[in-house]
Amino acid sequence: MELIDKLEILADAAKYDVACTSSGIDRDAQKGKLGNTMAAGCCHSFAADGRCITLLKVLMTNVCVYDCAYCVNRCSNEVRRAAFTPQELADLTIAFYRRNYIEGLFLSSGVIKSPDYTTELMIQTLSLLRGEHGFRGYIHAKAVPGTSPELVDELGHLADRMSVNMELPSQQSLALLAPEKNKQQIIAPMRQIRDNIAVDKDTRALVRKNTTYMKAVKPKKKERAFVPAGQSTQMIVGATPESDFQILNLSAALYRTLSLKRVFFSAYTPVNDDARLPGTDALQLNREHRLYQADWLLRFYRFDVTEIIDEEHPFLDPEVDPKANWALNNLDFFPVEVNKAPLEALLRVPGIGVKGAHSIMRARHSTTLGERELRKLGIAYKRARFFITCNGSYAGQGTDFSREGLRAHLAATPKGGGHGRRADKAIPGQLSLFESVETPEKARIAQGAGVDPRGHLGAGAGERLGTAPAGQHDNAANGQRRGNADGAFGWQHALEQPEAACA
Repeated sequence: MELIDKLEILADAAKYDVACTSSGIDRDAQKGKLGNTMAAGCCHSFAADGRCITLLKVLMTNVCVYDCAYCVNRCSNEVRRAAFTPQELADLTIAFYRRNYIEGLFLSSGVIKSPDYTTELMIQTLSLLRGEHGFRGYIHAKAVPGTSPELVDELGHLADRMSVNMELPSQQSLALLAPEKNKQQIIAPMRQIRDNIAVDKDTRALVRKNTTYMKAVKPKKKERAFVPAGQSTQMIVGATPESDFQILNLSAALYRTLSLKRVFFSAYTPVNDDARLPGTDALQLNREHRLYQADWLLRFYRFDVTEIIDEEHPFLDPEVDPKANWALNNLDFFPVEVNKAPLEALLRVPGIGVKGAHSIMRARHSTTLGERELRKLGIAYKRARFFITCNGSYAGQGTDFSREGLRAHLAATPKGGGHGRRADKAIPGQLSLFESVETPEKARIAQGAGVDPRGHLGAGAGERLGTAPAGQHDNAANGQRRGNADGAFGWQHALEQPEAACA
């Protein structure tokens, strides 16, 4: 099989893994080596349609010995199978990096033969990148549940971030949909990664302090840090009956006990026919979105799970975000005086984010904050005004300060603003390709172009409007299609001419 065919198959097969985030680590360039890493780097995927990306997101292989009900790559599915050799994938990554197509690699894999054999292939690939090519860019590697601790340790010294997918929120669901996997196989490598990260940090801190009286001997080869950007995991939402209450409590426990950087939620995508799976084609994207918002409150806004959700109401409100829902349930906490309230109180106000709260704390040392000042600080004033006072004056005057009255405002669809895309006056309803809507703007353009009321162009109007001679439109359209094709299959150039540079 040609390398380009393998790439199409394995890049497409990797799209269901959403555990992909900013790098979280800074590493400068080094003479004689290739690349660097920025902590704020965004990590997207190299899709099969040729879209611009930051990470090459790909599987080592989509061959898998497991038969997980929800997975497109399960062994019982009749799909095209492919596998990279370590040398092929290493060369491909470097070729794309030199052309500025990517900034790093996101490497996962199906389980070929066994977890240990699969991990050995991944280790060989990363060893070629780090050793032979001197690659210093970002690498995110998936640890396969069931892999021996020695191989997990070796992989962790080659990758910047590692993740072990929990897949499903409970042992019962795992036994139903992924019977070859079990909770212990998943948790064991996560604990090992946590412990190794902690030991590595402590050791490096002691070395930097020079706390020994013995003569320092520089090692012949400096060992790489163990997973310096931390670990993450992913859970599928909607394939099993677990509630948001169960999922968020599990997420909080993972942050607390395993020191995870991030828990990702993936709305269940129906790709298989299986009696064990839900009988619906609807994607629960809004539920996924609410879970991410609640997860953000846990990590950055100092909320506890019990404040966001409880057992009596086990699912998040689909119409109001979790922070606004908490505010509606705790109206006795509001309104908050923005010129005096502590940081913890400001973080509870809908429309005020973490950055905005810190900006308010700094700004009020030198000025009294009102509506104008808050808007300049980037506060979402339309939402925040119902829950704040500015120098003693309630900002949401004219609004019924009750749960029902405020909910009506917070659940309403945002109206378009006076600028940008929201300023477009969209016509309600779907138009066909051949319908035309008369607007004052169209009339003004037509009048300037010499169009009479019946819609016919006047003399010379074709030139003013840039009308092309007969046949030229077809050529332009063909050129556009050729351009799109070049973008979609731009890999071929990288594969055939690895020494060329990106313009």
